[in-house]
Amino acid sequence: MWLCLFDGEAETRVDMARDGDVWQVFVPGLAAGARYGFRADGPWSPREGLKFDPGKLLVDPSALALDRPFAWHADLALPRDAAVDTAALVPKAIVVDLPAPPPRQAALSVDGRLIYEVNVRTLTMAHPDVPEAERGTLRALAHPAILAHLKTLGVAAVELMPVAAWIDERHLRPLGLENAWGYNPVVFSALDPRLAPGGGADLRFAVEALHGAGIGVLLDVVFNHTGESDEHGATLSLRGFGEADWYRRDEHGRLVNDTGCGNTFAAEQPQGVALIVDALRHFVINAGVDGFRFDLAPTMARTVRGFTLDAPLLGAIRLDPVLSDRILIAEPWDLGPGGYRLGAFPEPWLEWNDRARDDFRRFWRGDREALGGLATRLAGSSDLFRHGGAKHSRSVNFVAAHDGFALADLVAFRHRRNEANGEQNRDGHAENFSWNNGVEGPSDDSSVVAARRADARALIATLFASRGAVMLTAGDEFGRTQRGNNNAYAQNNALTWLDWTNRDRDLEEFVAALSAYRAAHPALASSEFLDGAGDAAPDVKWFAPSGAAMSGEDWHGEEGDFLGMALCKGGDRIAVVFNRDDRPAAFALPRARAGRRWSAAFGGEIGRVGPRAVAFYAETADGD
Repeated sequence: MWLCLFDGEAETRVDMARDGDVWQVFVPGLAAGARYGFRADGPWSPREGLKFDPGKLLVDPSALALDRPFAWHADLALPRDAAVDTAALVPKAIVVDLPAPPPRQAALSVDGRLIYEVNVRTLTMAHPDVPEAERGTLRALAHPAILAHLKTLGVAAVELMPVAAWIDERHLRPLGLENAWGYNPVVFSALDPRLAPGGGADLRFAVEALHGAGIGVLLDVVFNHTGESDEHGATLSLRGFGEADWYRRDEHGRLVNDTGCGNTFAAEQPQGVALIVDALRHFVINAGVDGFRFDLAPTMARTVRGFTLDAPLLGAIRLDPVLSDRILIAEPWDLGPGGYRLGAFPEPWLEWNDRARDDFRRFWRGDREALGGLATRLAGSSDLFRHGGAKHSRSVNFVAAHDGFALADLVAFRHRRNEANGEQNRDGHAENFSWNNGVEGPSDDSSVVAARRADARALIATLFASRGAVMLTAGDEFGRTQRGNNNAYAQNNALTWLDWTNRDRDLEEFVAALSAYRAAHPALASSEFLDGAGDAAPDVKWFAPSGAAMSGEDWHGEEGDFLGMALCKGGDRIAVVFNRDDRPAAFALPRARAGRRWSAAFGGEIGRVGPRAVAFYAETADGD
């Protein structure tokens, strides 16, 4: 092993010595700002997971800062006998002198609150008020215009899509494309220089500004694979230190690909657990973040016994004093055996709920027999999360996310339009439970445009009426479109950058008002499971247009276009009605409590709701 120090392009190699399992060296006078990498020599036996090549400069897996972004080059994947040196192609790690940590933030709760999914570049690249030099960077999140927008929406926490240093997939450069999402990391603790030219200080700056506005920060983290990819991929860091120690391999010595990205990080191994926990602790201690969303989380909870709640990484996070009170959100699926684990993660993990996404969409698309699924998701998905005595839903509900159709496209396209990705429209989800309101894609027909706007409002209102945390993806509140591309991971361009100048202001105001209304009413914002019990009024009553409780025929009838839901928590009682028919619906609300009456709040009048609409009603004291 060698420590390689760089002054410009000049390299000085310092021999390292092995002490047990640790290679080490002391360099007098090494100071913050020094640029470095490693080289490792040893056997070249790919079938055994050994790819030692002293010609490959290796990035420190624990690096906290890099001097430039990663970039794919074919030489990074050449075998040892090619005798190619990669020092000029690989970023150098930078020695960092960390400042004193910020004050530790109290544990944040997103229980029943709004999470706002953010791609930093998408959100800020085309914002006219953000200084051009800051667009597309973490520092842009601190701009007053961005903070004001988030506060207007009532955002409890932003969920930042990956910010750790990543590399573009090798097939993108020949297509003139680049990775826009960041789900292809190489090192876990260093920020990507494209998002953070100032290194870790930029994230801390953004977090402090967001906290100052009363908004928490969650990081979307990728610990299931790295951008070193499959056997034809680059040697950049972990692979060069011993592929067999860091990536899962099958009984034939082949890389396991439970992620669909070419490799699977060995998160069950002690060194894997340590590397991940160190990264999480770094972001909490030194940047002050409030929690994490874990991409393809079952990968991290799988051992030789399969998926298990006793997985070493889950235990390490649970027992760590820095991490144990942070928000933890699982994306509960991957491509591995038994990889769909929705509802299987332990308390206090929250989980992305794709069943809610699909059941919300299926109802509004007009699918038959959809009422039961809608009600179950509105009530917090007790079929998935009510076990072990749980009293609260752990669901993160959404109708659209970064992966899939944008909300506006969901009601304008029946089929994906991913030709720009260069994969002959074969990538992305084939089934989106979407509809187009009579015209596929853009339309100038005013009736089609009006129908799509109504459907977008109905979907958002349904989301805000559901129990659990709710998540919006940035821009869906004002009609962002990706022109039918439902897998825009490779589109770092105007296709995905939010258009702040031509946004749907009416929809934006509707979302802000509805968000505030939800936050003000415990009956809506609560995540407690419903039992239909209560003193003066049940915590939930599902009612038909007559105002009477839903019958079996109502639930399973051929039409199933109407659902009423009356919620009660303490003194707060709210009724929500859902009408997916193309005609207005007349209905009766359940009987109000003594001394109270029903008042219209959103989307309708007493006794009548419009076509393709959701309406909210509040029980108020007589005379109010």
